[in-house]
Amino acid sequence: MTEHPLNEPKLDSDLDPHADPHLWLEDVEGDAQLDWVRRQNAVATEELQSLPQFPVLHGRLKTILNSQERIPYVTLHEGHYYNFWRDAEHVRGVWRRTTPEQYRRAEPEWETIISLDRLADDEDENWVWGGASFLHQSERCLISLSRGGGDAHVLREFDLATGGFVADGFILPEAKGSASWIDRDTVFVCTDFGAGTLTSSGYPRVVKEWRRGTPLDHALTLYEALPDDLSVGAGKDFAPGCEFEFIWRSMSFYTNELYLRDGATLTKVDKPDDATAYTVRDQLIIDLRSEWTTGGRSYPQGALLATDFRRFLAGERDFAVLFEPTAATSLDGVSVTRSAILLNVLDNVKNRVIELTLDDGEWHRRPVAAPAFGSLEADALDSIDSDEYMLSVTDFLTPTTLCLCRVGSDERVVLKSLPAYFDAAPYRVLQYEAASRDGTPVPYFVVMRDGAPDGALPGDRPANPAPALLYGYGGFEVSLKPYYSGATGAAWLEQGGIYVLANIRGGGEFGPRWHQAALKRHRQRAYDDFIAVAEDVITRGLSSPRHLGIMGGSNGGLLVGAVMTQRPDLFNAVVCQVPLLDMRRYHQLLAGASWMGEYGDPDDPEQWAYIARYSPYHNVAADRRYPRVLFTTSTRDDRVHPGHARKMAALMMEQGHDVLYWENTEGGHAGAANNDQQALMWALTYAFLLKQLAA
Repeated sequence: MTEHPLNEPKLDSDLDPHADPHLWLEDVEGDAQLDWVRRQNAVATEELQSLPQFPVLHGRLKTILNSQERIPYVTLHEGHYYNFWRDAEHVRGVWRRTTPEQYRRAEPEWETIISLDRLADDEDENWVWGGASFLHQSERCLISLSRGGGDAHVLREFDLATGGFVADGFILPEAKGSASWIDRDTVFVCTDFGAGTLTSSGYPRVVKEWRRGTPLDHALTLYEALPDDLSVGAGKDFAPGCEFEFIWRSMSFYTNELYLRDGATLTKVDKPDDATAYTVRDQLIIDLRSEWTTGGRSYPQGALLATDFRRFLAGERDFAVLFEPTAATSLDGVSVTRSAILLNVLDNVKNRVIELTLDDGEWHRRPVAAPAFGSLEADALDSIDSDEYMLSVTDFLTPTTLCLCRVGSDERVVLKSLPAYFDAAPYRVLQYEAASRDGTPVPYFVVMRDGAPDGALPGDRPANPAPALLYGYGGFEVSLKPYYSGATGAAWLEQGGIYVLANIRGGGEFGPRWHQAALKRHRQRAYDDFIAVAEDVITRGLSSPRHLGIMGGSNGGLLVGAVMTQRPDLFNAVVCQVPLLDMRRYHQLLAGASWMGEYGDPDDPEQWAYIARYSPYHNVAADRRYPRVLFTTSTRDDRVHPGHARKMAALMMEQGHDVLYWENTEGGHAGAANNDQQALMWALTYAFLLKQLAA
């Protein structure tokens, strides 16, 4: 067992050391805490970097992540395609643009707009790109930058015509806020305006209108949410003739109110609190998360509705049903072009795309001819001025292809394709179902080498089971779909591993019902589903407990932490990334209060009773044997507090368990701020898994 330094200082603190002796590790950037982090990092890197697999994996992953052949995904603005790009030469990255004609070439000519490496050096800041928000039909945009990759950002106005920041423009200090355009001289602002202007989750609760040339503290207050709400936001639809302005109040992660702003008047849009509503030109679109009865008609959970917005405001409640789910289908996404709505439908975790157009009050639908395998993503280039959209096609073994499409046509122009980062010929993809504890069938994908057992004969186990990695998430209505990963192929499949992707409840694979089945008091169902998939993998002879590992990040880190404490006998390795683990205090740490709609309120004794049953930090025990764990997190993660991983690692070390801990000092919730950091993180991860699971 690896030796770990445990003689930590007893610090004066407002925290209660009797309730939790490791509470001191929640001080993110304290000297003693960072010293503890450095010592744990040294232990982990010394072991894992000395493994024979590490240098090969590290070199291969750096090559893949910095490859010039990666697809440069773009957004369209005023005749140019914009892209943010990182590689070995541009470690922090460059924001650049090209023309649509150039983009079709194998090697487009790019114009650099902002070099983040140069900007960071000039300003002595650890800038990480956060995105750009364009003003419609203008050369102005708002640039978002974060220090070290956290969720808190600095916003600055940028002039594309001059290629520089606007010295006296709209500038917001670092906060978890936002700004959006009203016109060239006016923006909506949601930020930290001082004491009392943030919610308990750390997000803005005040919306203001800020006019150019006036101090921020003179901005006009438009709306204030409650301190216990999640957040507020505001935006404008720039569609000609439908320039609606909206303010929204998010009471929780899954409930919100929408207000139409007309000067000083705010009109609440009549919809269910748990539904999402927005306008597409003159149409109001409502995405239902629960059944809704209105206008004498009932609409099912998971349906997408449309109606004329102005007639709706006048009292009409006659909706067209744009999408209605079935037991196997759900709505995976919506994208809007100038004249169409693109529906991305998930059918038993496989995508298809449908175009919807409105003609003389009638909606018409046209299925888009596309491959019937893997995952499809349809993304409009411009919702106001263009009917072109990008279609991304991929699966586990097929490198992603990006095509240019146009509404009304099945003709596609292949623009870019990933190279094959690994030889896919020896592998195949299978889809199985496992029966969860309550009998619910839970689908999962398996990617493995031809010649490996196909699971058709449960119990017919090979003499030497292959190492298998089971990945899951199971929360926040996030769907896990087939995807191409050069890193997974090179660092796991080519090393003899089997990859398993579980579509457990809590996710969005089958719409809101699949998500809501594992909310709050029903959270254990997600863990039961994951355990059932692991058992099914073993029963089918695909792997064995000695060779089976699990991995998950964020909510997925909570998943693998909970499953590890409940069924340690099923696994021999756990990779727990940027996780939630202390579910007694999660709502008091950073953005944690915003997730009580997902997990519940630990301060409510009735709710804590069911949370306590799975909280990993409260269920790990000294007298049980656990698979070896690698915890990874980031000091700069201002979404999920690094204290979760720190405290869990410290507690397990104190109990005598064999764990490794690695914390990146940058990277935010993604765990890494640039390609080199990602390569290191994944090389450490896969080296750990190969050591633990290979025969």
